[in-house]
Amino acid sequence: MNVTLCSWDVKTGFNKRFALCYTVAMSENKIVHFVGIKGTGMAALVEVMSRQGVRITGSDVSDRFYTDEILEKLGIKVLPFSEKNITDDVGAVIYSSAYSPETNPDLMAAKKKGLPLKLYSEALGELSRSAYSVGVCGVHGKTTTTGLAGTLLKAVNLPSQALAGSVIASFGNSCTMTSDSFAEGKPSYFVAETCEYQRHFLAFSPKKIILTSVESDHQDYYPKYADIRKAFVEYILKLPQRGQLIYCADDSGAVETAGLAKQVRPDIELIPYGENALGNYKLTFLEVSGDMQFFTVGHLGKFALTVPGRHMVRNATSAIALCCELLREEGLEPHEHLSQIREGLLSFTGGKRRSEITGKGKTKGGQDVIFMDDYAHHPTAIRTTLAGYRDFYKKRKIIVDFMSHTYSRTQALLGEFAESFSDADAVIINKIYASAREKQGKIKVTGEILAERTSYQHRNVFFCGEFEEAAKKILSLLEEPSGSEYPDGYLVVTMGAGDNWKVGSLVKEGL
Repeated sequence: MNVTLCSWDVKTGFNKRFALCYTVAMSENKIVHFVGIKGTGMAALVEVMSRQGVRITGSDVSDRFYTDEILEKLGIKVLPFSEKNITDDVGAVIYSSAYSPETNPDLMAAKKKGLPLKLYSEALGELSRSAYSVGVCGVHGKTTTTGLAGTLLKAVNLPSQALAGSVIASFGNSCTMTSDSFAEGKPSYFVAETCEYQRHFLAFSPKKIILTSVESDHQDYYPKYADIRKAFVEYILKLPQRGQLIYCADDSGAVETAGLAKQVRPDIELIPYGENALGNYKLTFLEVSGDMQFFTVGHLGKFALTVPGRHMVRNATSAIALCCELLREEGLEPHEHLSQIREGLLSFTGGKRRSEITGKGKTKGGQDVIFMDDYAHHPTAIRTTLAGYRDFYKKRKIIVDFMSHTYSRTQALLGEFAESFSDADAVIINKIYASAREKQGKIKVTGEILAERTSYQHRNVFFCGEFEEAAKKILSLLEEPSGSEYPDGYLVVTMGAGDNWKVGSLVKEGL
């Protein structure tokens, strides 16, 4: 038996592009088994591979996630973890970094059989080597930017695929996008979200990179800012000769990181975007009206976006920059495709857990309530996201339920977290979401401590450790009239990388 995840003879095409022909070469039609198959990246990779006709099985925990719907559409039954999953038909295993070959029964059995084991990031890296690939990276905005980039490439019908770390509405409620002009074995582009945690993105082979932001995060792996910055520099240095780095000129960390990479590799072409950018992709914010944000980009003219937040406009600008640069790769004039780009932007309504409107309702007093869920779990993301909501929903009272993710991040950024909720009218803090990758150990910080620190900065903060308690508190707040300042009613936001989206569901049931 010879089972390999391969990117065979790369076909060079016009403009030095590569064919996207990633597949699994298998003798005897063997199965590829996914451990942790419900992870968003994993489910996206399953989508890509299943289109290639690969036989797939997968295992994960029993809790239901939104990726279950994707797997059900593909006809894949999720199995509980067990050594019995590694049958004689399994030829290779791809696994999430949340699980270890030393402790997971599936991986232990596969290792015992001598089967090839690949991390998700390694498998994604192989896929990137079989295409003209673009890596989207940054502490914030990776998923949205990937979704926007894929949406625009589809709009201008460049032969392309995209893989995001969440379900994107404009991808047909999928994690992946395949353009109408994509054809197997033909030159194509591949845009993917690439993650900095544990340097996973170093397995990716980019021809271009979008860099949205760099700042201290993942303190369990990068104790100091210099550590995470160094990882981003290493990633940028993977670009080929005269490769392009499209970076946010409004983010000091991104600017600094781009400069450090340029010192080592003067050949790298730096393409800035944002308000502080010089050149083709200078951003100018215009009005917010009619549930739309208007803005201009360089000499390309005026655009509009229907999702809230200036950070979303910056993400859109990076996607516009990428789309224009790839059109030029094709020898096409970007100005001739501006109408498609504008239509693509208007078709973008966000992704799962990214400013996602999950429902609407009415209070007992008859006031409107919009329910929203967002993945923001870093102080910068919280602050910019809430500022966007305040700008978009000026006449609504904003109630936020927040669940902090990991003890190490909460402790390292406790002061920044406490200052990040200024645009909310009321803040409910839950207990800390304990990541599978760390234990509290000697770390003393708790959700209650975070709530106390936040109360020094905000007059309306409540600690509700459990979800039922948080839902009751929100329902009591909704019994109070929103007041003349907020005649449109309420916006209830569940925010964080944990599972406190359940609070929103409980409140909706309570209404």
